[in-house]
Amino acid sequence: MKIGFIGLGNMGAPMAANLVKAGHQVTGFDTAAPMPEGVTKAASAAEAAKGAEVVITMLPNGTILRAVADQVIPAMEKGAVLCDCSTVDVESARAVAEKAEAAGLGALDAPVSGGVGGASGGTLTFMVGGGEAAFATVKPLFDIMGQKAVHCGGAGAGQSAKICNNMILGATMIVTCEAFALADKLGLDRQKMFDVVSTSSGYSWSMNAYCPAPGVGPQSPSDNDYKPGFAAELMLKDLRLSQQAAEAVDADTPMGQMAQKLYETFVEAEDGLGKDFSAMLPRFEKRHRG
Repeated sequence: MKIGFIGLGNMGAPMAANLVKAGHQVTGFDTAAPMPEGVTKAASAAEAAKGAEVVITMLPNGTILRAVADQVIPAMEKGAVLCDCSTVDVESARAVAEKAEAAGLGALDAPVSGGVGGASGGTLTFMVGGGEAAFATVKPLFDIMGQKAVHCGGAGAGQSAKICNNMILGATMIVTCEAFALADKLGLDRQKMFDVVSTSSGYSWSMNAYCPAPGVGPQSPSDNDYKPGFAAELMLKDLRLSQQAAEAVDADTPMGQMAQKLYETFVEAEDGLGKDFSAMLPRFEKRHRG
């Protein structure tokens, strides 16, 4: 398949590389990042999209997505699919899908879960919104880049699923870190804490698969001085998107709101910028009640 890939940063580059390894013809464009091996460099986003059966975008935010869509949609051939894998606001996802469909294109919003490790290993989960025909076209590519792709519904449904998922993740990581810090002060061994919680009613992905305590549980960023697998500032971005969506539909999300405020403090007023989102644990270790 002929693929255009726009946005070849930490996530996009390994995703594109996996498509090349699977035998697809990939033309890429990025304003700064180098091309992965085997990806043909285009001079512009429009050039990368020209003649492609599927154009995949992996971009920082909704504003940039809208701008790129304005460039690539006129360059794409009718019947091709624009598949955005960025995490952006639901409104932007729906606006881009509407423009693409008006131009005779298929459109998908397909944000991912799994981080840089999942992108490199081809084990991402895709949460996909858009038409069934467009999903069927891109499904073989999802199968290369990831381990699971769930068609969540119409335009914007993929973004909706992603921000709900990451609101849960942000809140559960905070309380997991709080619990380890509390266990320390109660004199409870961290390994014993993990052994109990990971097989009891408190288990979660944050505890069982991505434990914030170094040397406990499976290998995670905590074992690498909290170098990011998923940066705290990206968690903050996703929590802000969740609260923006909650406000738009008048949903009461007090835990999500509190998680956003804590990550704002951690990233913008403390030392969380550039660290993994699980680095909340050393933050709580230093703090006292009140």
